[in-house]
Amino acid sequence: MKIAGFTIIKNAVLNDYPIVEAIQSILPVVDEMYVLVGDCTDGTIELIESIQSPKIKIHHSVWDPQLRSGGSVLAVETNKALLLIPAEFDWAFYIQGDEVVHEQYHAAIRAGCEAYKDDQRVEGLLFKYLHFYGTYDYVGDSRTWYRNEVRVIRNDKSIQAYKDAQGFRKQGNKIKVKPIDAYVYHYGWVKSPVQMMKKQKEFSKLWHPDEALKPMMEQPDFFDYSQFDSLVPFTGTHPKVMQERVARANWKVSFDPTRKKFSLKDKLLYQFEKATGIRLFEFRNYVLVK
Repeated sequence: MKIAGFTIIKNAVLNDYPIVEAIQSILPVVDEMYVLVGDCTDGTIELIESIQSPKIKIHHSVWDPQLRSGGSVLAVETNKALLLIPAEFDWAFYIQGDEVVHEQYHAAIRAGCEAYKDDQRVEGLLFKYLHFYGTYDYVGDSRTWYRNEVRVIRNDKSIQAYKDAQGFRKQGNKIKVKPIDAYVYHYGWVKSPVQMMKKQKEFSKLWHPDEALKPMMEQPDFFDYSQFDSLVPFTGTHPKVMQERVARANWKVSFDPTRKKFSLKDKLLYQFEKATGIRLFEFRNYVLVK
């Protein structure tokens, strides 16, 4: 049983993506790691090369500046990266540039890949998510944040990234998956307020044409983290590969996790979910295999 990791990245230095930590977090699980680097204007290539692992295979791409509708360029580049994986691999493990896997889940991921290797009904493995917000001490726990997503897929080239590459589809259909007991830690919303706004402005260029960017570009160069609906303190540990980054965080953002900002409908849905563990009307970009 062989697993290939794959990811895409562009301007990781400019946007302060934890791409090194993301790659390092799954290297113990994968047999090879395919990294597709876009046409960067910073030191991203040197950053990836600094990892110095024989498992890493670096490839290069040019992102199409015309593919701005709904972040579709992210799916196009993800599909390019997936195509790099040779047929000898059974599974493809996708990690985004702001996602990290805790080492405590490595065994569960390998076990899931082993368990379903010959079960052709299973086209992917479903991970749980923690979405950090503002600092490394809080996670979002509302419907704003997706609870699950597919990150391991069969090495089947008819499976492709969907929309902005949050998930995958097979020939336009939701893929069939089995859940595993493993989390992805999403750090995309943890940056200094200045760096967060810089990233927001850069990222918006992947979604909107030039004429629609003006309102975003006119925003102050300081992200307002107060606009959240619900947060809870994080009481676990961060992955080992993240601990140096966590230690050097040099900004202060204060939150009151008792403060909830919901409409009446969302408040009722939130309370129901907390009482039952069921998220009503949840969008699922996958089908669970029974």
